[in-house]
Amino acid sequence: MTNPASPAAQPVPSELSARAERRSGWNVLRRVVPYLWPDEPAWVKPRVVIAMILLVVAKGITVATPFFYKGAVDGLARDAVPLLGLSAVALTVAYGMARLMSVGFNQLRDAVFAPVTQRALRALAHETFNHIHRLSMRYHITRRTGGLSRIIERGVKGVEFLLRFVLFSVGPLILELVLVGIILTMMFDVWYLVIVAVTIAFYVAFTFIVTEWRVKLRRQMNDSDTEANQKAIDSLLNFETVKYFNAEQREAARYDVSMARYEQAALKTSYSLSFLNFGQTVFISAGLIAMMVLAAIGVQNGTLTVGDFVMVNSYMIQITVPLGFLGTVYREIRQALVDMGEMFDLLEQPAEIVDPEDAPDLKVAGGQIRFRDVRFGYDREREILKGIDLTVPAGQTVAIVGATGSGKSTIGRLLFRFYDVTGGAIEIDGQDIRSVRQDSLHRAIGVVPQDTVLFNDTVRYNIAYGRDAATQEDVERVARDARIHDFILSLPEGYDTQVGERGLKLSGGEKQRVGIARTLLKDPPVLILDEATSALDTATERQIQEALDRAGQGRTVIVIAHRLSTVAGADRIVVLHQGEIVEQGTHEALLAREGRYAMLWQRQQADEAA
Repeated sequence: MTNPASPAAQPVPSELSARAERRSGWNVLRRVVPYLWPDEPAWVKPRVVIAMILLVVAKGITVATPFFYKGAVDGLARDAVPLLGLSAVALTVAYGMARLMSVGFNQLRDAVFAPVTQRALRALAHETFNHIHRLSMRYHITRRTGGLSRIIERGVKGVEFLLRFVLFSVGPLILELVLVGIILTMMFDVWYLVIVAVTIAFYVAFTFIVTEWRVKLRRQMNDSDTEANQKAIDSLLNFETVKYFNAEQREAARYDVSMARYEQAALKTSYSLSFLNFGQTVFISAGLIAMMVLAAIGVQNGTLTVGDFVMVNSYMIQITVPLGFLGTVYREIRQALVDMGEMFDLLEQPAEIVDPEDAPDLKVAGGQIRFRDVRFGYDREREILKGIDLTVPAGQTVAIVGATGSGKSTIGRLLFRFYDVTGGAIEIDGQDIRSVRQDSLHRAIGVVPQDTVLFNDTVRYNIAYGRDAATQEDVERVARDARIHDFILSLPEGYDTQVGERGLKLSGGEKQRVGIARTLLKDPPVLILDEATSALDTATERQIQEALDRAGQGRTVIVIAHRLSTVAGADRIVVLHQGEIVEQGTHEALLAREGRYAMLWQRQQADEAA
């Protein structure tokens, strides 16, 4: 079989620049906003507005809380007129109630906004999942499933973090800093505002500089994590091969190499975090000391009361606690932007196979297939099919045979439109398959591949996968047609038996018959049998062949085969050699011609006899 994978081309500078733009922070944020403020459903925007109102109310209460603390202290020290005419005890109760209300409004805000976040995550995950399925076969065979799953997982978590913390941590912190700055300036002195501003400026600058450095380390850690995960999944998916070659230790060593890289990157990330935390503490402590010294001097001079001193301390503590959290939030936001950038980079991957605008559905009358001078190559430098002209009449069975690498399976992939032809056209009932909707094309074609891969679910689920909303009666009917119903009933749990990862609990012949039943349930007018029995023993092959013959009745069938004995009864046999049709005719006519088909037949007969 020809390998469709092409070497990954090195990105040119323009591609690298475009990728950097896609992953830039502002671009990522622009991609998130539509999920936060969508036109539909209508309930989202009111919830966002209510959450913002609750946020402002909570911050207002938080900023006012130290006033009650100051009043209580002054009342106890009898240094000032009681605030609002309330006693120290009443002010103490008011202080406690204010703290309670601040927390309560914050929790209510979170509860109001939670449905918005979850809906956004669901919409984004749904879009990403759909987009991955729209990407071409060429893209999927060059990427590893484990790596894709990690990118999606980290990206969705990044969006969740961004929605929660940017709105409810960074925004409220900025609002609080502004309000506190105004209060300190109006009630005390401009120097208090200067100290706060300088502290925040140095703190933020230091945090940003060190975090940018840490982001590079985190990317290295993510790359190592992705590589280790890919190797683990790849090894587990090839469990049998690992066992066949006694390679458990070899696989463990390969995995450990990736984990060693991850360990080194994780250590560097941890050390840099310690440096960042200590540096942030230095700046916050310096600002706090300067503020408290200035307030203490004011109390000694008699210009401030003890309550003022306490209030200044409360405001500084109130600022430094979320400011200390800002460092963590910024680091996480920066990492979230990286993770989301990778996911949006995935979403930006163009779909190679796309439908024309307003493309109609494929209308199948009889199911005639026409290949008109079809040319195709997985790589531009190497053409696989070199001008294929072939007509498959409606309701007939045409077999395509040839040596490995001749392009047999490529014809099936092109018909199903995993790839588009590079020259010529493929038509079904006179309609170019590139001009119709892909989903209608896929509905019209059933495929039984060489190796049927099953979902890790029940036998019933795997057969019913052929048609949405299939009933139990439908499932049992096609199972009988595929000659597997009796076998299923013999299983301990019948149709509810779990088939295991990729169907490994079933034999090759059993999996093939489940695959045939699944395709029969789909009931397509066109059927592709892609070497459906080549991996089976002779006895099992005969049983499967009978089921395939029944499956092909009344349909247009293309049989792609290596074993010629399975196609001797086809209406016509087409012989491919190096991407070109060299012979075609019935089995008897091709043997009488004594050409390439006859040579292949004699060679296979001799091999079977031996």
